[in-house]
Amino acid sequence: MNDPLDTVFAALADPTRRAILAMLLEDDMAVTDVAEPFDMSLAAISKHLVILTKAGLISQEKRGRVKWCKLEPDALRAASVWMQGFGQFEPVNLDAFERFLEVELPASDEA
Repeated sequence: MNDPLDTVFAALADPTRRAILAMLLEDDMAVTDVAEPFDMSLAAISKHLVILTKAGLISQEKRGRVKWCKLEPDALRAASVWMQGFGQFEPVNLDAFERFLEVELPASDEA
């Protein structure tokens, strides 16, 4: 995937990775703390973290002997801007539309 937006959406497609991002909203976390609530190996969590890092959604930094994960919220900016383009339309109120049509197009009684 060459398009950064494709990489971000591919990373967000997995529920485990979305859960990790939600956890990192609170604060930076050690990799072992990130892995704790999941029923999977540390190696599996590490693979998820690599995908999130490659997408730019998180950064990882070694502090002493512990690897820490930090959310990179700016990475979601392009995806958010793209998705907002679909939010520009107001939902259609079908009841109001029906009342409008009744006024504008009176029923013909010629049948």
